[in-house]
Formats: sequence, C-alpha cells, structure tokens
Amino acid sequence: MEARDRLTNLGLFAAAAVVWILVALVVTSRDPRLDAGAGFLGAALIGLAIALTVTPLLWLSVFARQRRIAYRGDWLRATRRGAWVGVVVLLLVVLRLQGLFQVPLALFILVMVFIAETALSVER
Repeated sequence: MEARDRLTNLGLFAAAAVVWILVALVVTSRDPRLDAGAGFLGAALIGLAIALTVTPLLWLSVFARQRRIAYRGDWLRATRRGAWVGVVVLLLVVLRLQGLFQVPLALFILVMVFIAETALSVER
C-alpha cells in the first residue's frame, strides 16, 4: 500500500466521522414530523456518511483479496460502489419517511443497483 492510498483511506474515514457527527446533530435536534426539511436533510447526511464509510472498506477488501496489490481503477470502482450504497440508503430512508417503504420496492431497488453495477464492472 502506498502512502497516497493510506492517506486517502484516512481522509475518507475522517470525512465520514465529521458527517456522522452532523447526522447525530440533525437526528437529536430536529423532528422530521414538525420540520419537513429535517427528514430529507437527515436522509442525505446518512446516505453521505454511509458512502464515505463504505468506500475505503470496499477498497481495502479488494486490496486484501488481490494479495495486497493495488491495481489501476480500484479506487474508481470502490468510489462508485460506495456511491451506490449511499444512494440506496438515501432512497430507503426517504421512502420510510414518506410512508412508502415496502419490501418489494426495496428489493427492486437493490436488484436494479446490482444489475447496473454488474454492467459497469464488466472488464472488456
């Protein structure tokens, strides 16, 4: 692992910690039933926090699986997958806030993300 990879991992974890603190502030200080924007702000922050937390973990898992060799494109792939996870969490939280959450809809979203990521990850 190069110093740039190590610094990127630590930077993403630090950014995730800051966003998790913001999530805690929003969740403890604002009520989504009284303030309509609080729910969407909380959902966006939770999605961002999850994405920032998962991205370095995804890169580290690939790095470990490839016998501690970092290939070109691994960071791009990890970032894209982390963004997918963040968007899915954001959608599920918003659906729950609006009272529209249903298991078939959640499964449909997960399957669509899986298909999109599989199509984007195909090596040519």
